[in-house]
Formats: sequence, C-alpha cells, structure tokens
Amino acid sequence: MIDRIVKSALALVLTAGAAVAQDYPSEPITLIVPYSPGGNGDITSRFVADQASDILGVKFIVENRAGGGAFIGINSCANADPDGYTICFISTSPITVRPHVIDAPYDPMKDLTYVGQFLLSKQPIIARSDGKFTSLDDVIAYAKEKPGQLRWSAAVPRGGPHLATEAMFRAEGAVTTFLPSKGGAVELANLLSGTIDLAVISDYGPALDNGEIVILGETSPGRNPQAPDAPTLSELGYPLELASFFGLAAPDGLPDDVIAVWDDTLKQITESEEFTTLMERIKTKGAYLSSADFTAQVRADYEAMGKATQKFGLAK
Repeated sequence: MIDRIVKSALALVLTAGAAVAQDYPSEPITLIVPYSPGGNGDITSRFVADQASDILGVKFIVENRAGGGAFIGINSCANADPDGYTICFISTSPITVRPHVIDAPYDPMKDLTYVGQFLLSKQPIIARSDGKFTSLDDVIAYAKEKPGQLRWSAAVPRGGPHLATEAMFRAEGAVTTFLPSKGGAVELANLLSGTIDLAVISDYGPALDNGEIVILGETSPGRNPQAPDAPTLSELGYPLELASFFGLAAPDGLPDDVIAVWDDTLKQITESEEFTTLMERIKTKGAYLSSADFTAQVRADYEAMGKATQKFGLAK
C-alpha cells in the first residue's frame, strides 16, 4: 500500500515537472546584460531578446547591470532561480579569464549553465586615424621612448584582450598607463576625444566605416577581416591570444527541457537574415554553439587560460 502511494506521488511530481517544461516559457524572461548600454554586447543582447520574443511568444525584459567588469550582472544571474526566466549575456573575459586574475563572486565552473554561443568577436588594438600611430611598431617604440606616457584601455579590465596586450608590452619591456574602462562604447568615445591613445575593444564598426580609427593589430586568433594587413599578436611572437565569444548563461541547474528550447531558439536566430545583417554592421561573425558544445568549449578555455596566466605571471 505504502509503495503504491509513493509511486503515485512520484508519478504526480514527474507529470507536473513535464507539464512545467512543456509550458516554458509562459511568462516574461529577464535578460541581464552586465555591461553599459550602447556597446556590442548590449546591441547583440537586445537583438537576441527581440528575436527570441518573436520565436517564443513571450516578452523579454533587458536589464543593464554594469559594474565590476561584468561581475555584478553575472553574479546576479548566477544567484537567480534556475527556471529559465533569468538568463544573462556573457563574454569571454568574465568567464574564462578574469576569475584567474581577480576574485570573482561566482565560480564559473560551478555556478552557471552555459545556454549557448551566438558569435565570436574580434578584439583589435585600435588608434585614431589622425593620431601618432600607424602600426604596433610605432606603439612599442613610443612606449619605450616615453615610459608611462602611452595611455590605453580595454573594454573589460583584466579581461582577455587586456591581458594579451599587457603581455605584449611586458615582453617588450615597455611601461604604459592603463586606464580602467566602463565598456567598449565608453572607451571608443575616450579614444576619439583624445583621453586615451589606444583602445582594445570590439565596438569599433561605425568609427572604422567613418575613417575615424585604424586597426593596428588583433588580439584574438586570426587576422581581422576589416584590416587584413594588421598582424595578430601571436604572429608577432607575443605570448597570449584567445577567441572572444558572446553567448548566454543561466543559473546552474537549468532543466534539460529548457536548455533544449534555447538550443533551438538560438539556432534559429543565428541562421536568420536579420542576424547576418547585424553581424555585417558590427564587423563580426555569427558562431552558433549548442549548450553542450558551448559548455565543453568554455571549460577547455577556462583550463587553458588558467595555465597561461600562471605561466606569464598574471594570475592572482
């Protein structure tokens, strides 16, 4: 009798769980963007939210929770309920890089579900087209000749592009002044106003089209198609470079059925003509990965970056 009661109760629980999963989503979804408005992370997140809203038939609420180099927004996502109604935009630096060099409020290997990747971003070193630099050789020569006078910034302090560029300067014995950032859009404005001499950001498309900036080099693998003559840091023999992804994450424990919904949704979005048009506008390319493939890639990148930061004396 007791066994039958237990089995009946278990069946009810499983049936209720299946019904909830089949009903997902049935209410508004919050998408947290851990950066300020205006940058490529914000632009692409809002595009994904708009497209997903049409596909899934629910409203998306996009919230910018900037600060701490994306730590604040991602931590709020990690501490939400794992029900699929709170997700967040993520990029490489606060997931696979910065936790190795600065204490993070979350464990990227334990506290998050990796929902999917939707693009790989180029992260060039750029300067004003009317400025003093036309190549990385010019930059290094200036930094050596005038220690501390070269002012530069990166979209995410102690992120991958920042560390790759810092490793370049260290390899050359060049002393520079790094100014902390509040995001790519802010850093582009600082560059164009003359507050800084160099920026390492992905938010450069319109400025490149307008002839306001020049790409000197690329911190991620492979030359930048917008500047095929500009070398990568690895081509020049410098020690660090890594791919920069844009993707979505959720709290750890996201149900498999919810993950399946997002696998299908992100795939539809990245295959759309509208997405291709957006990628052309922001000078990057789509690169879809399912949750399973994205998780495997994130874990591999995290481990590799841990070894690299130890090797080059950049770890915390």
